[in-house]
Amino acid sequence: MIDFPYLQSITRKTSSKIIMLVADGLGGMKNPSTGISELEAANLPNLDKLSKISTCGVSTPVLPGITPGSGPGHMALFGYNPIKYLLGRGVLEGLGINAKIDGQDVAARGNFCVTNESNVITDRRAGRLSTDSCKELVKLLNTIEIPGFEFEVYPVMDYRFVVVIKGMGASHEITETDPQLEGSEILQSNPTSDKGASTALAVNMFTQEAIKLLKHNKSKANGIIMRGFSSIPTLPDFCDNYKLNAASIAGYPMYRGVSGLLGMKVLECGQEFTDELATLKKHFQQNNYDYYFLHYKPADSAGEDGNFQAKIKAIETLDSHIPEILELNPDVLVLAGDHSTPSYLSSHSWHPVPFLIKSDVSQSTPDIKFNETSFQQLGSAGSIPAEHLMLLVLAHAGKLHKFGP
Repeated sequence: MIDFPYLQSITRKTSSKIIMLVADGLGGMKNPSTGISELEAANLPNLDKLSKISTCGVSTPVLPGITPGSGPGHMALFGYNPIKYLLGRGVLEGLGINAKIDGQDVAARGNFCVTNESNVITDRRAGRLSTDSCKELVKLLNTIEIPGFEFEVYPVMDYRFVVVIKGMGASHEITETDPQLEGSEILQSNPTSDKGASTALAVNMFTQEAIKLLKHNKSKANGIIMRGFSSIPTLPDFCDNYKLNAASIAGYPMYRGVSGLLGMKVLECGQEFTDELATLKKHFQQNNYDYYFLHYKPADSAGEDGNFQAKIKAIETLDSHIPEILELNPDVLVLAGDHSTPSYLSSHSWHPVPFLIKSDVSQSTPDIKFNETSFQQLGSAGSIPAEHLMLLVLAHAGKLHKFGP
């Protein structure tokens, strides 16, 4: 908890090493047609075994009933109040791909999408457009000129891109054009204060010009939607406050962006989890850092696609990699999720998220299994705000002094 007023007096530097593996969208909910969640349906021998020798529980990313985005979900896991330190998706994604974002610029996360003849969105992800196609379409968008502003567009992955808005009047105080659901029209951006009036108008002009250009391309995409308009904030430094030498290993730009913004060293790696594991092994064996944030994406993607079986497979694949991580023999291994993504809902949700902490002082529970229900009923850590997890992790790593006389 980065805002604990006595944090600097109780944290201490030690030789113990921590690996925090964040399985994006880990949690789920019982499917009404089957009565079980994806975690309950999956065959997870390694995670079940690990759970029995770990401190287990569930976390609430923001507040009960509040569905978090990936930014707030990760900020909470790192010990930051996700309400106080609300980060815009655009600037996180942009920093994650090393886009040129200055202090006065505004960044937004963009999707290529498909609309019908009535301008209603039928596919927010344009059929999960390929990255190569995305790069070609981004070239088109970069030909658009808007008076008074410069729009720089960067491809990210698949159907996603980042827009950086430059200009004297650039403001993030505008609404999004992405309704975040299909069956709705592309929204008009509106200012949320007088400062945002010119930027909102420019965004709407850019959107209309993009639609005109995309009408003639060969891909499915014929529209764009944008969200997460934001500028670079000032945040408490993760490493300084926790007295950690921290590294981030993530293939997806958004997670590279958030960890880098907090002060972690973002390590170069490929986009596959096997690439991330290779990077982890290399640096862990060289004793370069004492805290590693390792990100696993596939479970979230499958959940958002509404694919129950694919999410089961993604979690089972993660399970198969657990022995590789344990072979490194970290002093503390944490496995947590930033939020739940039930395939039944095809979206993020507010449901509690399982976590475990394996260390020499973990509280073992012989009958526990790696799923939401078992962790809620039997987990020794109980149910906690995700913002408090980092303190538990540091305690298990022997990195906290006694508080008070």
